[in-house]
Amino acid sequence: MSPVPTPITISGHDLRQRARRQARRRESATAWSFISPAVLIILGLSIVPTVWSFLLSFQADDLVTPSRWVGLDNYYALTKDPHFSEAVRNTLVYTALYVPLSIVLGLGLALVLNRRIRLVGLYRTLFVVPFVISATAQGTLFSFILDPQFGAANAVLHWFGVSPQKFFTDPAQALLVLVAISLWSGLGFCVVVYLAALQDVPQPLIEAARLDGAGRWHLLRHVTLPTLTPVSVFLVLWQTINALQVFDLVYVTTKGGPLGATTVIVYFIWEQAFKNFTAGYGAAAAYVLAVALFVIAAGLRVVRGRERNRLEGATR
Repeated sequence: MSPVPTPITISGHDLRQRARRQARRRESATAWSFISPAVLIILGLSIVPTVWSFLLSFQADDLVTPSRWVGLDNYYALTKDPHFSEAVRNTLVYTALYVPLSIVLGLGLALVLNRRIRLVGLYRTLFVVPFVISATAQGTLFSFILDPQFGAANAVLHWFGVSPQKFFTDPAQALLVLVAISLWSGLGFCVVVYLAALQDVPQPLIEAARLDGAGRWHLLRHVTLPTLTPVSVFLVLWQTINALQVFDLVYVTTKGGPLGATTVIVYFIWEQAFKNFTAGYGAAAAYVLAVALFVIAAGLRVVRGRERNRLEGATR
């Protein structure tokens, strides 16, 4: 006589756990069905091209014939290329002028626009409008305004008795003019960020400093600026990245001229890859720029971490 099997009983707790696991699986499957198109787009347009261009930097490729592996030859050639050295120098000069000026002028304008003055909303809007205009439109606009023969700028200078300027056609002026145009368009972002940060400056701290006899300069130096330090670090990083990646304004206005005076790194990369058809060489230059951006970002992150630790230690 065979023994009667003991029935397996499942407690209500186990049933609830199983139901929860099934519900989580269904939720995960539903979530992945929604985000999978975005994941595929990111993989197809970001990660895959990044890996492909990195491998391309070790090859000689003209985008037509089969490529061949050359190892570090492209990177070694960059160290001997005077055009690349000139592009690096122009980029550093552009960055050294644009970033500090945009930060200082943006902070100054934000301090002025943070006060209760008449039509302040209109002034804030006017400073933001250039920021939302594309660099291509800016370049086209200023190409007409700064035309040496028919531009409005020389007409105004002539009215003031100043001799006509060459602007984009003068190697000594072209890069400075690009910096000025970038400041006209890029100040709006700094102003908006600083205005938002100024709203978070603790008012009790300002009132206490005023009661102690602090003037405007001491308030700015010892209260406002230390509070704005994290925002300033972010803006320095943001503006530096934008300055090192400038391309469209150069392409529309000067095309790297005159005599290479405005050839920046990104324009050099484009020129090598799509004008000279040396894609591997251009990819190597692009990764030199990528490493420089990574080093700058890491350095500013360390500075910001130290500043945060110092502030936390001071408040304890």
